[in-house]
Amino acid sequence: MSTDDREFRIWRGEGGAGGFVTYRVPVNEGEVVLDLVHRLQATQAPDLAVRWNCKAGKCGSCSAEVNGRPRLLCMTRMSVLPPDEPVVLTPLRAFPSVRDLVTDVTFNYAKAREVAAFVPPAGLAPGEYRMRQEDVARSQEFRKCIECFLCQDTCHAVRDHEENKAAFAGPRFLMRVAELDMHPLDAAGAGGLDRRASAQDTQGLGYCNITKCCTEVCPEHIRITDNALIPLKERVADRKYDPLVWLGSKIGLRPRD
Repeated sequence: MSTDDREFRIWRGEGGAGGFVTYRVPVNEGEVVLDLVHRLQATQAPDLAVRWNCKAGKCGSCSAEVNGRPRLLCMTRMSVLPPDEPVVLTPLRAFPSVRDLVTDVTFNYAKAREVAAFVPPAGLAPGEYRMRQEDVARSQEFRKCIECFLCQDTCHAVRDHEENKAAFAGPRFLMRVAELDMHPLDAAGAGGLDRRASAQDTQGLGYCNITKCCTEVCPEHIRITDNALIPLKERVADRKYDPLVWLGSKIGLRPRD
């Protein structure tokens, strides 16, 4: 097993104030960035703050930015990073800094609570739900989300415009709305809940301009833009802007919402 020293530049600070500290760390073949962070904590920087849990790419805890790109530290191999450049580690830029590589992602949990939960169909008890695989195949993809919030971090509508956060849920939670709207057994409509109208008016679907940056950073390779956001936009447009729907609402044959 070969060993080589690499230069790390890590943002250190608290409450948004701080700066970069440079370290030299030995790297072994096959290691990931989180291995090096742990080595740093063990040998040079025992007070370095970083979130992590499973170290298997399934909990989403170790989200940070590596050389400016949102990544999971436990899934980023050192071998994919330029060998002749420093490895720059910074916290997720879209969210307030707590300390070092740890950020306050409360925003995401607040937005999660704005999405109305699945509404079970009337007359069916748990265990009696029946769905065909072809009916759930599309939305099933979205269940792979590990809530690492990398898509939230890289979305420029969240990242670069603090003023948007009050009105925009971000790609992760618009994907959740799309999943529920596509669910063959969701009975939200029967209870008067229009998920498409909610996506437009509450979750801020119109802020998304489908640049696909969220898809590019997803560690689960979910096609967030193509399979969730664009179809959701199409469903909203069909309901809100279709001329036949408009005409039907005017003559009383079909409600607009």
